[in-house]
Amino acid sequence: MTLSIILLVVLHLLAAVAWVGGMLFAHMALRPSVMELEPPVRLALWSRVFTRFFRLVWASVAILLVSGHALLAIGVGAGSHAVLTMAALGWVMAALFAYLYFRPWARLRAALAEADIPRAAAAQNGIRRIVATNLTLGVIVCALGGMARYLG
Repeated sequence: MTLSIILLVVLHLLAAVAWVGGMLFAHMALRPSVMELEPPVRLALWSRVFTRFFRLVWASVAILLVSGHALLAIGVGAGSHAVLTMAALGWVMAALFAYLYFRPWARLRAALAEADIPRAAAAQNGIRRIVATNLTLGVIVCALGGMARYLG
């Protein structure tokens, strides 16, 4: 295995860990923990968390798409149904994140700027549903990545 392949695989794995691990933490640990907070405080906290996390996600998405397609282009995983499924699901996840960022996240920020807590809560709920979906897809993609060698 050449150094460039190793570097691409490491970058790809680190970006996946950052994105999927961040979603897992947010959905399974942070979300239940902040539910005890009053809605204005909880939503303001989510806004601060998302501001930082979404920068990381944008970088992760870019690294995943570039490194994944670079690996495919040089023949890593060629002909593997698991790898092709990973690539397709990766694009679905990226599209879901872009939608989340430009629609519900924009709505949450606008609602908080106007102190419209019910509208902010509705936007946050939309984000939660998309994160849950992307988390599920991300776990599937990670499993496929780990088993691709054996699945073909």
